[in-house]
Amino acid sequence: MDLRSFEEAAEKVKEVTLDTKLIYSDYFSAIAGKGNKVFLKPENMQRTGAYKIRGAYYKISRLSEDEKAKGVITASAGNHAQGVAYAAKEYGVKAVIVMPTTTPLIKVNRTKALGAEVVLYGDIYDEACDKAYELAKSEGYTFVHPFDDEDVATGQGSIAWEIFKEQPLTDMILVPVGGGGLATGVSTFTKLLHPNTEIVAVEPEGAACLKASLDAGEVLTLPQVSTIADGTAVKTPGAKIFPYLQKNIDKVLTVPDEDLVAAFLDMVENHKMIAENSGLLTVAALKQLDCENKKIVCVISGGNMDVITMSSVVQQGLILRDRIFTVSVLLPDKPGELQKVAGVIAGENGNVIKLEHNQFVSTNRNAAVELRITLEAFGTEHKDKILTVLEKEGYKPKIVRTTL
Repeated sequence: MDLRSFEEAAEKVKEVTLDTKLIYSDYFSAIAGKGNKVFLKPENMQRTGAYKIRGAYYKISRLSEDEKAKGVITASAGNHAQGVAYAAKEYGVKAVIVMPTTTPLIKVNRTKALGAEVVLYGDIYDEACDKAYELAKSEGYTFVHPFDDEDVATGQGSIAWEIFKEQPLTDMILVPVGGGGLATGVSTFTKLLHPNTEIVAVEPEGAACLKASLDAGEVLTLPQVSTIADGTAVKTPGAKIFPYLQKNIDKVLTVPDEDLVAAFLDMVENHKMIAENSGLLTVAALKQLDCENKKIVCVISGGNMDVITMSSVVQQGLILRDRIFTVSVLLPDKPGELQKVAGVIAGENGNVIKLEHNQFVSTNRNAAVELRITLEAFGTEHKDKILTVLEKEGYKPKIVRTTL
């Protein structure tokens, strides 16, 4: 990978990509603190909802006419599938996507709608990938790897080209890492042209394969991964691209799942944008930075999140921020008691979402029945104030696990 290839890739991907201009964020700048200015590179707004189209399109552009005539194949249940399908359609090239049988139907249909042939095989990605390699060998397809390919990584590096074209004096770029293709492209181009710009790779805490490999000085495979950031839940970084990562990554940060949940709420409420959990890694890592007066760019890599996952993340985010909580109170089983406790809560501007009444918490119902109240609050301070008032009124409040 050299500057000429990055220039070629940047020009080539313009044929299909949307112009994702940098967005300045007051909110995330405040989280970074110390005079830092944070800008978002919103690839969640990219065509197909993620950056993956860049690498796929550049990779196919580099194929010979004979290779294009035979078609391409890959294995993916996510953004890479749609990126390859879209890119192949633009070139008039046959695309075969092998997906695990467990892939949600909406993702299968989206990929088919882009003109690809979908083969459902195996229960997990590894089995689908093995099948894709088998078909590539038997049918003569070119395998388009999701990350461990120099052409693919060069295509992803067009993101950095655009960042510096728009903001030449960028001091730091935070980039999410799964297998490392995006980080390879962004970091390699950056160090070629702007060697003083710091590149920070960000991984899920439960799938930190790059950090483990860099610490060991060789590619390692994690025994297992566990994270809600499914797009970056990778056990092994790319072997072909690993030397680039070793050379060009300045630092690796890891992010726990609960920080991704909070970051989702932050992004929705402050920027009105949907970003998938993997795409939120970079903004979730901002509070870990120790720098001052820097211009920082966070790559938001994708925004493809299904509605069921989205609703779960919103709920958990509200709970983590103490904006929803459930409290158990004891009160005598007689008329008017519910109205009294409701009045106490209303007096503190608490909003009741759900009530559960349990008359069998005690054998003496006149002494006490249990009322579980799920409340909406403004945050921790407001929650604590409501609990204090309930305690003062003699209701003996106890926080219980919240479910909606």
